[in-house]
Amino acid sequence: MSFFGFGQSAEIDIVLDGAETRKMAELKSEEGKRERYYLFFDGETISGKVIITLKKAGSKLEHFGIKVEFVGQIELQYDRGGQHEFLSLVKELARPGELQQNVSYPFEFSQVEKPYESYSGSNVRLRYFLRVTIVRRLSDLVREMDIAVHTLSQYPDMNTSIKMEVGIEDCLHIEFEYNKSKYHLKDVIVGKIYFLLVRIKIKHMEIAIIKRETTGAGPSTYNENETIAKYEIMDGAPVRGESIPIRVFLAGYDLTPTMRDINKKFSVRYYLNLVLVDVEDRRYFKQQEITLWRQGERARRPAKLTDHQPGQEPAQEPPTPVTICNIHQQLIDGNIQQRPNTLHTGADTPSDAGDPEGVTRRPGGEPVGDTDLTSPTDSTAGDGADSNGHSATVTDTSDAQ
Repeated sequence: MSFFGFGQSAEIDIVLDGAETRKMAELKSEEGKRERYYLFFDGETISGKVIITLKKAGSKLEHFGIKVEFVGQIELQYDRGGQHEFLSLVKELARPGELQQNVSYPFEFSQVEKPYESYSGSNVRLRYFLRVTIVRRLSDLVREMDIAVHTLSQYPDMNTSIKMEVGIEDCLHIEFEYNKSKYHLKDVIVGKIYFLLVRIKIKHMEIAIIKRETTGAGPSTYNENETIAKYEIMDGAPVRGESIPIRVFLAGYDLTPTMRDINKKFSVRYYLNLVLVDVEDRRYFKQQEITLWRQGERARRPAKLTDHQPGQEPAQEPPTPVTICNIHQQLIDGNIQQRPNTLHTGADTPSDAGDPEGVTRRPGGEPVGDTDLTSPTDSTAGDGADSNGHSATVTDTSDAQ
């Protein structure tokens, strides 16, 4: 990780505190390769030390000051100016002087606010990095070190399902629904497609996850679409009343949280694209936007509880060994009784509760089961069109919440 350059008389290294135990995250570099960086979160302190090593023993290095910066920057490919800093913190490490030996300077940026997640796309790159500069008369010595930043979100308060009826008048009417409108990055998309009217010969149907990267504003807006995944969910002609299930796992794909109007420079949105292809290879599609968010890791419960706390079961002491003498003495003392001839059926057994074996209930009495996807919900979607100009007629079948 050393920085080499022509005419340089010193090497600069940046060593982060706790680097041995810190998690890593993969990001696409400027050359398009996947590289691993140290992972930080919003509000987390960044600290470490800067090590300056003179290349020649006994040599001297004159400078006009040494500083370390923590920078958050957005780079746009279409913009020649290109680099827009939304975060810049500076720490002075040394005043102007002369270095006669190898030195090490500690630094700390306490509880740094990192408002956006690191991102590397087709036309835009959002990066965080540390930059050490040794100011010299002719050319400065500079060393940069990138880090990765993830933004965590909490479970959304409102996460309604999506249900829409679309089609072409007197030719094709379908109803699609997805169990949620907001998914975390390791979630599963569950839904179904229901055919209400089929008067065209459908050859197959597919569903795709599309990432749309938007940069610029106004007339200079540019959209870049990328197909993240594509599945064929039906092969052959459907009939009226047929239902096609959908189940898409998100964990295996390179996804980021949805980003909207980041520093007024770019946005990243995700869509589910439903496409039907007829025997003449005409395509009928419908796009529906979904929101992706990053979920924090769940903390594991300790294997052994040492102190009793509210809501936790106290730790049990090891049982006393059972012997014939112990049982006989406890019968005499009346501490234990002989087993009755019939077993008592408590109120918590399935026979009194009236439920089949294995059925559990919530505190309110409602049985625990799968999510009901057939209930009407609010939905928002745009209209689509096929390659021949057919428009998809949208009929909102949802009820007001």
